[in-house]
Amino acid sequence: MARRDNKNTSMKDALSAFIQKNKLEKGMDKVDARDAWARLMGNGVNNYTTEIELRFDTLYVSLSSSVLREELSLGKSKIIRMINEELGKELVKKLVLR
Repeated sequence: MARRDNKNTSMKDALSAFIQKNKLEKGMDKVDARDAWARLMGNGVNNYTTEIELRFDTLYVSLSSSVLREELSLGKSKIIRMINEELGKELVKKLVLR
């Protein structure tokens, strides 16, 4: 049976400890990257986004519009910087638009 701590902890600290103890950081990073893309790009881009996947340090984004894909490819470094700032850590190093 798990040992119980009698000290008071905040929900944030308890969840962080649970995530670290069970080695769930990579999965949480994938979800956070997906959410950051949705927040930063807005409805216009999200309507054409079909799939978002974070593998290692590369964010793969599938778009249904070739025109939008070309337009976003011109600002890849800015998008990477914005996503990393939103996440608060250097998680994405490369962006692949498909």
